[in-house]
Amino acid sequence: MDSEPGTGPVRHYDPGLSLAQFAGRMLVVCPRCGGRALVVPRPGLSAPKHFSELLFQPRRLTCGGCGAVAEWEPEVRGAGLVGAVLGGSEDPFFRRPLWLVTRCVGRILWAYDEEHVDELSAYVSARVRERGGVQPTRALFARLPVWMKRSDHRSAVLAGLETLRALAERSAPADRSDAAHERGDRPRPHGSMYFRGGPYEARH
Repeated sequence: MDSEPGTGPVRHYDPGLSLAQFAGRMLVVCPRCGGRALVVPRPGLSAPKHFSELLFQPRRLTCGGCGAVAEWEPEVRGAGLVGAVLGGSEDPFFRRPLWLVTRCVGRILWAYDEEHVDELSAYVSARVRERGGVQPTRALFARLPVWMKRSDHRSAVLAGLETLRALAERSAPADRSDAAHERGDRPRPHGSMYFRGGPYEARH
């Protein structure tokens, strides 16, 4: 973010960030104790060449509070892999509620981790927003819900993001947000498939 106090409005320039860029680390509610757990790519894997590859990497969930551990592998379908679909207030691998969630202007505000919170805060606080040459269908900020972009919601959304930042520092089950609950919805109707030629959206 480009910001010079006293010389004009706070500006934000989006170089083309995508939600996949924040998929490497997610704070979630532990399935065993209800405290804060961490979802990351399985240790020992090669670094991905593209952020989209994070949606197909095997994952590990670990809880520092109770010691719970879980593993996730992408589904193999023919010659391809079915990966995760990002978005919403649960992690796309283990379907656990995200730890960083709070109620905000009648909606649910969420983020994957502290870095995600920082990027959202930089965008929401800006009075002038500029976007690079990225496709809106893949851009993080272009796809944010309208209620988060409204100027009359700016103060409330920034306060909500501060709540998420504070939650990131806590880990006990009692610290869990009352907005972090099981969704209980049906599996999503589509997923990302990865072939040798690269990822694309496929219905199943």
